[in-house]
Amino acid sequence: MSNAAAIHRSPTADFRLGVLMVAGSAVTWSFGGTIARFIHVADSWTVVFWRALFASTFLLLFMLWRDGPKATASMVRNMGLPGLGVAVCFGVASSCFVVALQYTTVANILLTQAAAPLFAGLLAWMVFGQRINAATWAAIVAVIGGVAIMVSASFSGEVSPIGDGLALLICVMFSSAIVITRHHPEVRMMPAVCLGTAMACVAAFLLSGPLAVSVQDLGWLFLFGALNLGAGLAMFVTGARLVPAALAALVGTLEPVLGPLWVWLVHGEVPVARTIVGGAIVFLALFLHILNDWWRQRERRRFSPRV
Repeated sequence: MSNAAAIHRSPTADFRLGVLMVAGSAVTWSFGGTIARFIHVADSWTVVFWRALFASTFLLLFMLWRDGPKATASMVRNMGLPGLGVAVCFGVASSCFVVALQYTTVANILLTQAAAPLFAGLLAWMVFGQRINAATWAAIVAVIGGVAIMVSASFSGEVSPIGDGLALLICVMFSSAIVITRHHPEVRMMPAVCLGTAMACVAAFLLSGPLAVSVQDLGWLFLFGALNLGAGLAMFVTGARLVPAALAALVGTLEPVLGPLWVWLVHGEVPVARTIVGGAIVFLALFLHILNDWWRQRERRRFSPRV
């Protein structure tokens, strides 16, 4: 988009574009589990390798197109330790997502992952002593209860404990990335995540077996990496800058809602009862918390003195 077009674009147009981009990213990400179920590759690390390779390539090309070679190189150099931390968190989380799909349902992973914003608040309180209001504490307690219900399915044999453990690790990694970016707003998400996928690609190359896959699987892996992960992230990063953070998070809840739905409709994958109950608690607590946060920010802007 040209600078002239950006100058003449109204704030209302920016807001609408931001909402559409964030919603588009959530919908794009929600197809991840459905796409993964079409891939018939026995070794999870082979899947991680190809997905990370396609995603990192897409993100690098996107940054080069959007910012140019010099600006892209500058962003990567200036990430520092916080950017490296975000990269590690994302690389681990994206890798664990693929491996976890072999052991548990898509619903279990996405609904546990959805708890990351509230776990981030708990982590910030534990590490930095950041204050948490009563409403957020109530939401955190509800989310912990919901996740506990989902995880309890592994003790009854309904779900693999490995899958639940990896889903929790994904949540912890995303929570850590949220805390880092909140305390270091100078960290640019796009180069950090691009680095994270590149790191996952290298790690998977060392851990995987033969990397040869069928042409059909390679096509699904391209969709899984370049479009599902790469294009979804590009849309989110672009749109999230144009809308309030709470609204972006609110729109982003489309992913854990739609993801299990697509897998059920396409593959007939039905989550166990405890996942449905615990996931409903997690989603409701997260949705109400984000909605309340967005409403408070809106009222604060409404009544703030204008200069």
